[in-house]
Amino acid sequence: MREIIIRGLSGLLYVTLLLLAIFSLETTYLIVFLGLGVVVLYEFLKLIEIKSLLSYILLLACVTVLCYLKLDRSVTLIFLALTITVNLYLIKNLIRPSERYITVAQKYAYTIFYIIGGVVFTMLLPSYKGEYTSLLVASVFALIWINDTFAFIVGKSIGKHKLLERISPNKTVEGFVGGLVFCCLASLLFYFFTDLLGLQLWITIAIVTSVFGTLGDLIQSQLKRQAGVKDSGRIMPGHGGLYDRLDSIIFAAPFLYLFLIVLDYVP
Repeated sequence: MREIIIRGLSGLLYVTLLLLAIFSLETTYLIVFLGLGVVVLYEFLKLIEIKSLLSYILLLACVTVLCYLKLDRSVTLIFLALTITVNLYLIKNLIRPSERYITVAQKYAYTIFYIIGGVVFTMLLPSYKGEYTSLLVASVFALIWINDTFAFIVGKSIGKHKLLERISPNKTVEGFVGGLVFCCLASLLFYFFTDLLGLQLWITIAIVTSVFGTLGDLIQSQLKRQAGVKDSGRIMPGHGGLYDRLDSIIFAAPFLYLFLIVLDYVP
């Protein structure tokens, strides 16, 4: 009982801090999420056994140039292309894992594009059209949480077929489908109660969020399994580390950003 209370309180604190930052000024959101990103980066570097001050400098530089100053859109698009490429490679490794150990070059590529890139595009999501839209990024976080929650509930209740047992024995196909369905149902509510996007776009965002959020969670599970650890950290009692909480969004965000900017160019 005590563990459930602690888990609930730490989760509530995390959600409250995040939502307050999102619905505040854009600068506040950037500062708060940069702080979260630093912790995620620390936990990731510890997971892959790299000590690198340069990684933190790169995170600060990327956030400053791409998220705060927004100097050149073409630089953002190049960084997005590289981030998507590395993420697709991680998906390939999830399906067909490499037999060799992760090289130092791969570790740095994952650090710069998977982690730093994921943090950057999570920060850029609410302003993909140039104007800060807090409700959009809050909705994406809500879809992530809904997907995770109902995937767990449905998987525990009726899950029989393992999704990827060698990586995450507790995830089931039924749980994945349940998370996806409830994610899409939630997007219907966002459509009816907001005027941000059309119905088809909300459903597409829900599908992208659910699929790539689940892949992000599986990729983090694979990295933790390779490192021989259960959680990425202990900063959130009952939940593990911040990387455990943000793995889905930082992996899904670049794909969502790509979808939204492509959509913006389509008449």
